[in-house]
Amino acid sequence: MSGSRGGRKKKAHAEDEHPDERWMASYMDMITVLMCMFIVLYAMSTVDQDKYVALRNSLATGFGQTEVGAIDSASGTVVPVDQVTPEGDGYSVGDESDMAEAAASGEAETGEGTETSEALAKSELDDLTAIKAAIAANLEGSGLSADVQFATDARGLTVRLVGSETFFGTNSADLSGEATRVMNAIAPVLRTAQHDVSVEGHADQRSSTAPFATNWELSSARATQVLRDLVERGGMPVEHIQAVGFGSSRPLAAGGSAADLAANRRVDIVVLSNQSDDVSALLPELQKAAEGAGGAVTAGRNDVAAETAPIAEAPAEAPSDESADEPEKAHDDEGAQSGGH
Repeated sequence: MSGSRGGRKKKAHAEDEHPDERWMASYMDMITVLMCMFIVLYAMSTVDQDKYVALRNSLATGFGQTEVGAIDSASGTVVPVDQVTPEGDGYSVGDESDMAEAAASGEAETGEGTETSEALAKSELDDLTAIKAAIAANLEGSGLSADVQFATDARGLTVRLVGSETFFGTNSADLSGEATRVMNAIAPVLRTAQHDVSVEGHADQRSSTAPFATNWELSSARATQVLRDLVERGGMPVEHIQAVGFGSSRPLAAGGSAADLAANRRVDIVVLSNQSDDVSALLPELQKAAEGAGGAVTAGRNDVAAETAPIAEAPAEAPSDESADEPEKAHDDEGAQSGGH
């Protein structure tokens, strides 16, 4: 028995040296949540007081509960609580009268806006007419009235230099002596007009010849020369002027006669309107009414001169007619036809 007792092994009772630490995970989660809560509380504690007050007043006014003088943008559209229908559709009484008053108010505002636009358009037309009269007087004093046309449209006042032979050499962008005298009459008025100016070159539909590859180059070069003259000699502010070349894309006359071609070879000096598009759109109608009442400025090129001047330039276009009658000579005369640009 003793042997059996001696052979029995003692049961090891090893003590666990590390206690259960699972509680620490929950504790760390709680600490993290507390930290986030305090961060949010801190962020909320820095609310912009002015913005908060503005929001509160706006909401109170929008729901019709409070009259706030500083923020009353919902005036006229807020439905008081006692006038809301059970279905929440809006006014329970006075719908028709309120709608009539609103419509009448809108019509009155529209009428006032139309009167204001018309008054601005009349003022702008008077300004452009004064510019036209000043230029026409200078041209008449120099005996150059027959070389310039005037037109008023929604863009403003157009001073039209028609017939390239008067202002430029054949297939050239250099200003002639007569063109310089015309610029001397125009530049002093434009310099002090307080309007932006667009100098726009145009050519007829025939192909250009050297040194200009296309009508785009030719029309742009002539517009640029007029611009340079207005700026360099005339003192026109550079920030109020631009040059554009339209080539043959905007003809005045659709035909191919000598008069039509001469009308399409031109440089337009456009005195742009200072008013908005809506106001400027009224200018042509007001101009027509002024002409009907005899109030339009007629100095410059009149209707008779406009019809006869291109015809006077017809001899320069004789090669075009002859080449049409003689097919064998058409190729040889092609350069002469293009030279009129």
